[in-house]
Amino acid sequence: MAVSSITAFWAVSVLLILVPGADWAYAINAGLRDRSVVPAVGGLLLGYVALTAVVAAGVAAVVASTPSVLTALTVIGALYLVWLGATTLARPAVAGTAAQEGDGAAAGARLLKGVGISGLNPKALLLFLALLPQFTAPDGSWPLAAQIGTLGLVHTLSCAAIYLSVGVLARTVLRARPAAARAVTRLSGAAMIVIGVLLVAERLAV
Repeated sequence: MAVSSITAFWAVSVLLILVPGADWAYAINAGLRDRSVVPAVGGLLLGYVALTAVVAAGVAAVVASTPSVLTALTVIGALYLVWLGATTLARPAVAGTAAQEGDGAAAGARLLKGVGISGLNPKALLLFLALLPQFTAPDGSWPLAAQIGTLGLVHTLSCAAIYLSVGVLARTVLRARPAAARAVTRLSGAAMIVIGVLLVAERLAV
């Protein structure tokens, strides 16, 4: 697989990761509420690993040949984004308010929620189902599944570095400023609702 293809995909991937959205909101929330951001971020990463496996299995080709499938997945993800935004607005993060953050059950719940957030994130669906296959070469020296796996790993590692940094930064900067923490959380919740509504409107208008 050409290094230039991996580098080009990495550049696109990082640009998309740096655009605040549901993943950012979840990482910030974890930094404010949890003793450790690892379960929440780990869930986000598992969601991307699952998307990589789905694309490697050939689902992307099916979606590409059936636009209505991509539309349905995007609408589902957008509606989930709206729901997440609404719940975030209803319960803005306040440092230290999560009960028993350190126990296994709470960590498992944060992990599973992270999988759902990244797995149904419209931005991630667009990246994995529509953009990622464009950086592969079906007639290349590497098997197609290996190319997809490599690109998925590149994206997942980039997510790990950025989202762990976001969560730790939120803990360091915002925990001592409850008013700022609530403002940032409400802003991210409102942004998720707006993005979700716009995505639904765009897809239904097609």
